Amino acid sequence: MSELSVHKSSGKSKGFIKWLKSSKGQRATVVVTFMFIPLVLLFVFTYLPFGKMVEFSFFNMKYIGKREFVGLRNYIDVFQRDDCFKALKLSFYYMGASFVQLALALYFATLLSFKVKGGGLFKGMLFFPYLICGIAVGFIFKFFYTRGFVLDSLLGFLGFDLEKLPYWLKDMRINNISLAAASVWRYMGQNMVLFIGAIMSVDSEMYEAAALDGANYWQKFRYIILPSIKTIVVLNLILSITGSLSAFEPPYVITGGNFGTGTYFVIMDRIAHQNMKVGLASAMAVILLIIILFATLLQKMFFRYVFNDGNEDSSKKIAKKMAKEAK
Repeated sequence: MSELSVHKSSGKSKGFIKWLKSSKGQRATVVVTFMFIPLVLLFVFTYLPFGKMVEFSFFNMKYIGKREFVGLRNYIDVFQRDDCFKALKLSFYYMGASFVQLALALYFATLLSFKVKGGGLFKGMLFFPYLICGIAVGFIFKFFYTRGFVLDSLLGFLGFDLEKLPYWLKDMRINNISLAAASVWRYMGQNMVLFIGAIMSVDSEMYEAAALDGANYWQKFRYIILPSIKTIVVLNLILSITGSLSAFEPPYVITGGNFGTGTYFVIMDRIAHQNMKVGLASAMAVILLIIILFATLLQKMFFRYVFNDGNEDSSKKIAKKMAKEAK
């Protein structure tokens, strides 16, 4: 009986070695080899820290010292503390700015997708802010908004009275709008490049057919460009709205989270590193992740059932609408 089992195992090993030497086996070996190191790095630097963060969220702890298990106490505190969950309200400023950002990006992308004199230069100039480090962008706008500096000087040249201008970073009626405007300046170029890539992929014959039917530029944009790039529009909207929930660099660098500008991420950083409440900060991070996943799911459902998620074959609808307008 033992000899039979040894014979079977040796036969299996020979079959495995034969398969390993075949083209399929070599292909699988290459795939597994090249995937091994990235997967190990992903586990070590992403999933393992995330698991530890979830574990820390159930403890009252500092970075160094004893840990006290508190269960869901940290999660309850997040909703009860004024400086934690209520900081998410500031995300609405960045959400509003994201719509402005996408509208401007789509406008410039539509103009620059066609032959425009100096179009390459304008594309580079509009995309350049996205290449700048977020910390550097923060310092740029810190001096831009400081009283008596760049923005005030420009408005002074236009005839505005300096004494009547608000403090762009201290006035709580306008400082969050100022910070959201900095995000628009930085990320608009990224959205524009994505839109340009989508618009360039639209079949040029559709423009020629529309021109023969007497369509103007607005009709070409409404019935050809917009339906064709709907998937990219949906993607940019999802990325922008979820990104607004985790705004960090503008308020952290420009104002330090003072004067009512502390977003959820800024407060979480302050609780973790200044107050040394690692467990509470970990609970805040887990809650933010759940909110982002839930917001993404809602957006996907909304765009799928209202706008068909951009996957709809819209060529027939375009033809019908243009035919109606021609009549």
